[in-house]
Amino acid sequence: MPEPSGALTAVVVSGGKQYRVAPGDRILVDRVAAEPGSEVTLDRVLMIAEGGATRVLPQELDGATVTARVLAHRRGPKIDVLRYRPKKRVRVHRGARAELTALEIVSIGSGAGDGPVAGRRVRRTSEARVENR
Repeated sequence: MPEPSGALTAVVVSGGKQYRVAPGDRILVDRVAAEPGSEVTLDRVLMIAEGGATRVLPQELDGATVTARVLAHRRGPKIDVLRYRPKKRVRVHRGARAELTALEIVSIGSGAGDGPVAGRRVRRTSEARVENR
Protein backbone atom coordinates (compact mmCIF):
# COMPACT_ATOMS: atom_id res chain seq x y z
CA MET A 1 0.00 0.00 0.00
CA PRO A 2 1.35 3.48 -0.80
CA GLU A 3 2.89 5.56 1.92
CA PRO A 4 0.73 8.53 3.01
CA SER A 5 3.26 11.12 1.85
CA GLY A 6 0.78 13.45 0.16
CA ALA A 7 1.58 12.21 -3.35
CA LEU A 8 -1.24 10.95 -5.53
CA THR A 9 -0.89 7.24 -6.31
CA ALA A 10 -3.20 4.63 -7.79
CA VAL A 11 -3.33 0.89 -8.35
CA VAL A 12 -4.50 -0.03 -11.86
CA VAL A 13 -5.01 -3.29 -13.74
CA SER A 14 -3.60 -3.76 -17.24
CA GLY A 15 -3.24 -7.11 -18.93
CA GLY A 16 -4.30 -9.00 -15.82
CA LYS A 17 -1.50 -7.48 -13.72
CA GLN A 18 -1.68 -4.76 -11.09
CA TYR A 19 0.59 -1.71 -11.13
CA ARG A 20 1.07 1.00 -8.50
CA VAL A 21 1.54 4.26 -10.38
CA ALA A 22 1.89 8.00 -9.81
CA PRO A 23 1.92 10.83 -12.37
CA GLY A 24 5.23 10.81 -14.24
CA ASP A 25 5.94 7.09 -13.69
CA ARG A 26 7.01 4.89 -16.60
CA ILE A 27 5.86 1.27 -16.65
CA LEU A 28 6.04 -1.72 -19.00
CA VAL A 29 2.70 -3.48 -19.54
CA ASP A 30 1.50 -6.22 -21.87
CA ARG A 31 1.00 -5.02 -25.46
CA VAL A 32 -1.70 -2.35 -25.79
CA ALA A 33 -3.33 -1.74 -29.18
CA ALA A 34 -2.40 1.93 -29.53
CA GLU A 35 0.08 3.91 -31.60
CA PRO A 36 3.20 5.41 -29.97
CA GLY A 37 2.52 9.00 -28.98
CA SER A 38 -1.20 8.44 -28.40
CA GLU A 39 -2.92 8.45 -25.03
CA VAL A 40 -4.73 5.49 -23.49
CA THR A 41 -7.14 5.40 -20.57
CA LEU A 42 -6.82 2.71 -17.92
CA ASP A 43 -10.26 2.53 -16.33
CA ARG A 44 -9.79 -0.49 -14.06
CA VAL A 45 -8.67 1.41 -10.96
CA LEU A 46 -8.53 -0.60 -7.71
CA MET A 47 -7.28 2.10 -5.33
CA ILE A 48 -6.47 5.80 -5.15
CA ALA A 49 -4.41 7.24 -2.31
CA GLU A 50 -3.62 10.88 -1.69
CA GLY A 51 -2.01 11.87 1.58
CA GLY A 52 -3.79 10.03 4.38
CA ALA A 53 -6.98 9.42 2.37
CA THR A 54 -7.29 6.05 0.67
CA ARG A 55 -10.23 5.08 -1.52
CA VAL A 56 -10.84 1.42 -2.31
CA LEU A 57 -14.62 0.95 -2.35
CA PRO A 58 -16.27 0.63 -5.78
CA GLN A 59 -18.67 3.49 -4.93
CA GLU A 60 -15.71 5.78 -4.23
CA LEU A 61 -13.83 4.76 -7.39
CA ASP A 62 -16.79 5.04 -9.76
CA GLY A 63 -15.52 6.84 -12.86
CA ALA A 64 -11.88 6.94 -11.75
CA THR A 65 -9.39 6.65 -14.61
CA VAL A 66 -5.66 6.81 -15.20
CA THR A 67 -4.44 8.47 -18.39
CA ALA A 68 -1.16 7.27 -19.89
CA ARG A 69 0.89 8.15 -22.97
CA VAL A 70 2.23 5.32 -25.14
CA LEU A 71 6.00 5.74 -25.46
CA ALA A 72 6.99 2.69 -27.51
CA HIS A 73 6.30 -0.95 -28.25
CA ARG A 74 9.08 -3.29 -27.18
CA ARG A 75 9.85 -6.95 -26.82
CA GLY A 76 10.95 -8.41 -23.52
CA PRO A 77 14.02 -10.55 -22.93
CA LYS A 78 14.26 -13.90 -24.65
CA ILE A 79 13.24 -16.82 -22.46
CA ASP A 80 14.64 -20.22 -23.48
CA VAL A 81 13.09 -23.42 -22.18
CA LEU A 82 15.10 -26.60 -22.68
CA ARG A 83 13.88 -30.05 -21.76
CA TYR A 84 16.25 -32.98 -21.95
CA ARG A 85 15.80 -36.59 -20.84
CA PRO A 86 18.88 -38.72 -21.04
CA LYS A 87 18.72 -42.02 -22.98
CA LYS A 88 15.17 -41.23 -24.20
CA ARG A 89 15.88 -39.09 -27.29
CA VAL A 90 13.86 -36.24 -25.80
CA ARG A 91 15.30 -32.82 -26.52
CA VAL A 92 12.77 -29.99 -26.69
CA HIS A 93 13.73 -26.36 -27.18
CA ARG A 94 11.10 -23.65 -26.89
CA GLY A 95 11.53 -19.92 -26.57
CA ALA A 96 9.40 -16.82 -26.20
CA ARG A 97 9.66 -13.06 -26.00
CA ALA A 98 6.95 -10.96 -24.35
CA GLU A 99 5.29 -8.23 -26.41
CA LEU A 100 5.38 -5.11 -24.19
CA THR A 101 4.28 -1.48 -24.31
CA ALA A 102 6.06 1.33 -22.46
CA LEU A 103 3.61 3.76 -20.84
CA GLU A 104 4.15 7.08 -19.09
CA ILE A 105 1.45 8.01 -16.58
CA VAL A 106 0.08 11.48 -17.39
CA SER A 107 -2.70 11.95 -14.84
CA ILE A 108 -4.92 10.20 -12.34
CA GLY A 109 -8.61 11.14 -12.48
CA SER A 110 -10.30 10.90 -9.13
CA GLY A 111 -13.75 9.89 -10.36
CA ALA A 112 -17.08 10.63 -8.71
CA GLY A 113 -16.10 10.02 -5.09
CA ASP A 114 -14.55 12.97 -3.31
CA GLY A 115 -13.73 11.14 -0.13
CA PRO A 116 -14.74 8.23 2.01
CA VAL A 117 -18.39 7.32 1.69
CA ALA A 118 -20.32 8.49 4.72
CA GLY A 119 -22.64 6.08 6.42
CA ARG A 120 -22.65 2.36 6.68
CA ARG A 121 -21.23 -0.14 4.21
CA VAL A 122 -23.66 -2.57 2.64
CA ARG A 123 -22.54 -6.16 2.32
CA ARG A 124 -22.73 -7.35 -1.26
CA THR A 125 -23.23 -11.00 -0.46
CA SER A 126 -26.56 -10.36 1.25
CA GLU A 127 -27.80 -8.29 -1.70
CA ALA A 128 -26.87 -11.02 -4.18
CA ARG A 129 -28.73 -13.66 -2.17
CA VAL A 130 -31.89 -11.59 -2.01
CA GLU A 131 -31.87 -10.86 -5.76
CA ASN A 132 -31.33 -14.50 -6.71
CA ARG A 133 -34.38 -15.79 -4.79
